Amino acid sequence: MMIGSIQQAQDQSSLPSQISARVQSGPGISVSDTPGVAQDQSFAATLAKITSEQMALDTLSGNSGDGLLNQGGASLGGGSSGTSGQQSVTNLISLLLSVPQAQHSGSIGAQSMPAATVTGQDVVAEAAQFVGTPYLWGGTTPAGFDCSGLTQYVYSKLGVSLPRTSEMQATVGTSVNGLAEAKPGDLVFFTGSDGSPASPGHVGIYVGNGEMIDAPYTGTKVQVQPVSTAGAVVAVRRVLPTESNVSDGTMGCVKVPAQYISTIESAATANGIPSSLLAALLSQESGFNPAAVSSAGAQGIAQFMPSTAAGMGINSSDPTQSIDAAAKLIASYASDFGSYSDALAAYNAGPAAVVKYSGVPPYPETQAYVRNILSMAGLSGSSGVVA
Repeated sequence: MMIGSIQQAQDQSSLPSQISARVQSGPGISVSDTPGVAQDQSFAATLAKITSEQMALDTLSGNSGDGLLNQGGASLGGGSSGTSGQQSVTNLISLLLSVPQAQHSGSIGAQSMPAATVTGQDVVAEAAQFVGTPYLWGGTTPAGFDCSGLTQYVYSKLGVSLPRTSEMQATVGTSVNGLAEAKPGDLVFFTGSDGSPASPGHVGIYVGNGEMIDAPYTGTKVQVQPVSTAGAVVAVRRVLPTESNVSDGTMGCVKVPAQYISTIESAATANGIPSSLLAALLSQESGFNPAAVSSAGAQGIAQFMPSTAAGMGINSSDPTQSIDAAAKLIASYASDFGSYSDALAAYNAGPAAVVKYSGVPPYPETQAYVRNILSMAGLSGSSGVVA
């Protein structure tokens, strides 16, 4: 985490002008047109009529669930008792007409495949942009999401059409054999409050390290949380094609995810620092997780505080922007202080602390931070110039 970014504003006034200047200078989905919808209008109309009758029966019996089609995305909190039957039917019909139809098949949920360049980390990065968005039962836009509305929106932004509900989303892609084999971007499913193992009532996007991004239930917001919070995983589905021709790489002693190798190499080369140093920093900061959020509020793969990211003109949820910004900042600090160890200390504790102590400050966390990164990068830390 960038501790220094928390205190950056107050520290800058005490920095030498050259360093201060460097710190200042450095650091809607629309559902796609769907072939076959016109041909399947009678199917939608019939299903809407059946659903309307079902919801009327539910109203008379006192049920407030999601009805036949689980219209609210099968939230963990179940249906909203404050939603009128008429509005629910209207929403449901709208959803039916916007759900991709399998042409001439009579089934819901045709899936369009993305370009081969889309990765699971792209999915996570896209989803991370909506952390903090309010949960809204039936919501499918950034104004508010339910669980399946979020997953549908995120994948649509990347060129993948998903069905509307968690139950139907659990039928697309390929099955993954449990959470242990899940990869970032996979969909993870749960029974929720109104589903079952066969018809999951809740869905989230797997981030890695046992965490997911999801829209839990009414009164919450889209968030990153442990998968275990939602209960037992009943299914994992991989929507993206398998990246069979791309493999992870190693920089120094750091295993780098395949999708970040070229970005790290390019950013390191452009800023004159070792790629192993940049890779080690990202590994230390977030474990290459673009959706990481620290307890102090640092965000993204390089763990920038919101104020620091704004000052650098970047979106911290975008891995490419964050990696480039981290490389630029480390290179700037290395130039100012003359060593990688001091540059890393400035990244962690703030440049003012390095100036004050004429080197790595005597903070146990910062000293361990510098030591760990240099070790992973295979560097001594004494030089600020690429050998």
